[in-house]
Amino acid sequence: MSIAVKFCGLTRPEDIAAAHEASARYVGFVHFAKSPRHLEIDPMAALAVEVPPGLAKVLLTVNADDATLDVITARVPLDMLQLHGRESPERVAEIKARYGLPVMKAIGVAEAGDLAAIDVYSTVADQLLIDAKPPTGADLPGGNGLAFDWRLLADRKYWTRPWMLAGGLTPDNVAEAARLTGAKQVDVSSGVESAPGLKDAGFMKRFAQALED
Repeated sequence: MSIAVKFCGLTRPEDIAAAHEASARYVGFVHFAKSPRHLEIDPMAALAVEVPPGLAKVLLTVNADDATLDVITARVPLDMLQLHGRESPERVAEIKARYGLPVMKAIGVAEAGDLAAIDVYSTVADQLLIDAKPPTGADLPGGNGLAFDWRLLADRKYWTRPWMLAGGLTPDNVAEAARLTGAKQVDVSSGVESAPGLKDAGFMKRFAQALED
């Protein structure tokens, strides 16, 4: 497919198989205790070795310290680190240098003023994930099933880093979201679940097919 798909928050071997069947480009594993998609390190390592070649394995963490990342990166074969917390540009650069892996930084967007962070993090991150900003007091920085005004991203083709659209995407709206934003990559988690943390293979297939129509 011309638009790359990342299925995030996978927790079972059948989720990996469904992502592969849907021709996804990335699969994401979450290590954040508050998330219904949280994986401890041993189950994550077991899942990661099931991932077929060609599917990039992405670790999502939130404000993780070096001790945590040291253990995970030593035991789990990964292709990318996704930072979904309040990590500063300096912290992003530190993590990239320490682990030698590409880093994707998530940026929450609710209004035009939030887009300024994109230029800042473009100087240190390899990719950017443009997500809906979580509501005040939310336990999760992402995966809330919320969308933002996609028109904010129209005509943003001058960004210097590859970027991925996230936030409230579903099989029913992802094609329109990609059309409005020009996104070449999309990320979905709750939008292909039958219950929090439980991926649905049928929804995953429909999501990918929506981008082929």
